[in-house]
Amino acid sequence: MCGRFALITPSTRVARYFEAVLDDVAASEREPSWNVAPTDPVLGVSARADDTGAMVRHLDTYRWGLIPSWAKDPSAGSRLFNARSESVSTKASFRTAFKSRRIIIPADGFYEWRTLHKGSKQPHFFSRADDTPMALAGLSEWWRDRRIPDGPWIRSATILTTSAGQDMDGIHDRMPVILDPATFEIWLDPANEDTSELTALLRGAPAGTIRHHPVGQQVGNVRNNDASLIEAVEPAAP
Repeated sequence: MCGRFALITPSTRVARYFEAVLDDVAASEREPSWNVAPTDPVLGVSARADDTGAMVRHLDTYRWGLIPSWAKDPSAGSRLFNARSESVSTKASFRTAFKSRRIIIPADGFYEWRTLHKGSKQPHFFSRADDTPMALAGLSEWWRDRRIPDGPWIRSATILTTSAGQDMDGIHDRMPVILDPATFEIWLDPANEDTSELTALLRGAPAGTIRHHPVGQQVGNVRNNDASLIEAVEPAAP
């Protein structure tokens, strides 16, 4: 699973890397975060046609935790911050978004916990080995409370997970789907309904894609949010 991640790179640089237009005020004013948690605002890259029909990528803000359009209230999103890639094309909460609202969620890295003795856990920070931003496969959805006339729309998102690749070193049996730059256009194209082509992208990252190191326990508390969270520490005894 992926329940915490870091996004430190300035939005302008993120937009440049993903060749996206940064026209969302909230996205442009986003502060760096070393401890992004479910229901927090996150960035997402989507593609949509402009007036000429050309596809243009946009970098916008989303609430982390997908709220299905049919949900009674936004609390549903607090449980849907991850989606298993094996079932996104069929599960009611995600299948509509998988069909045409696929996005990329940028990250500088994510956290996962290794289980040690007597149930204790050691957090690890994973980042790309080439120091470029991670492109996490995601889905988005729009929701508003129809009981409130002219109620505001909420744009939410979830991160897709898959079976762990070799780089996870047995720390966890799941990992977020990390897209290769060569697949960005395929994944983001809202007109692409080739389920076989899309699901083929939802696999563990090839060996050598990511690296990791142990970090301190402070990341377990969402109130902690500074650069010390990703600093390497001596690992706890196994």
